[in-house]
Amino acid sequence: MESPPDNDVLWARSLHFTHRDGSPGLAGVSLGVRVGEILAVGGPRGSGKTTLLRCLSGQVPVRTGEVWFNSAPVHTLGPVARERLRRERFGWIDPEPVLVPELNVWENAALPMMLRGTGRRRAKAAALEWLERLDIGDMARRRPRELRQAERQRVALARALAPAPTVLFADEPTATLHRADRTHVLRTLTTAARSHGITVVLATHDADTAALADRSVTLLDGRRVHTVHLPEAPDAEGRAACSLSA
Repeated sequence: MESPPDNDVLWARSLHFTHRDGSPGLAGVSLGVRVGEILAVGGPRGSGKTTLLRCLSGQVPVRTGEVWFNSAPVHTLGPVARERLRRERFGWIDPEPVLVPELNVWENAALPMMLRGTGRRRAKAAALEWLERLDIGDMARRRPRELRQAERQRVALARALAPAPTVLFADEPTATLHRADRTHVLRTLTTAARSHGITVVLATHDADTAALADRSVTLLDGRRVHTVHLPEAPDAEGRAACSLSA
C-alpha cells in the first residue's frame, strides 16, 4: 500500500462515493493537501465538490478508496471515531450559517470549544478575539435573528476558526453574500489561515474566490479535470480541451 507523503496533512486515493438515490458523487478522485495550504476545489454545481469535502472530513464514509489525515487512516474509522476527529481537529463552514437561535453571538462562536471541554472563560476569550477580527465584536451579545446574513456568516467563520482547527473545510462559504461582504470574509479567512498555519480546503464555483488559494483542482461529474491548452488551430480557434483523470 502506498503511504501518504509526509508533508500532506490530507491525502486521498481513488475515492468513490454513491449517493443514496444511486447517483454517483465521486468517481476515483485522488489528491493531496499540503500542510498550511489553501486548496480550492472548483467546478460547476453538482460536480462533487461538497461530496469530496464531506469524504475528506469524515462526515461520510467513502464506498471505496482511502482518506488519510496526518498519515493516519480515516477511511477505516467508525462513526464515533470520525465524529471525535471532526470535533477535535477539523472546522467546517456551510454556505448558509447554521447558528443556535437561543444563544447569543459569542456563545455560538464558542460552542465547539465548550463542547470539547474548554472552560467557559477561555472559550469566550477566543470567540471574542475572532469576532473582533471579523468586525462584529460589538455584536457579541446579540441573537442571530438580529443580524444580517453577512454578519451571521461571519459568526459561523469565527466559530470555525476559534478552536484553531488543523484543517478548515469551507463549502461555498460566501455563496450567499454580496461582493463587498464576500471579499472581506474571504480575505479574513485566508489571512487567518496563513497566520495560524491552518490548512483550508475551499469548495467554490467562483473563479475570483479560487484565485485566492495557493492551488486549485477542478471536478466535473465526480472526476478531477485537467485543462490542457492546445496550440491554436484553424478549426479549434485556440480553445482549451479538458481531460479526465481518476
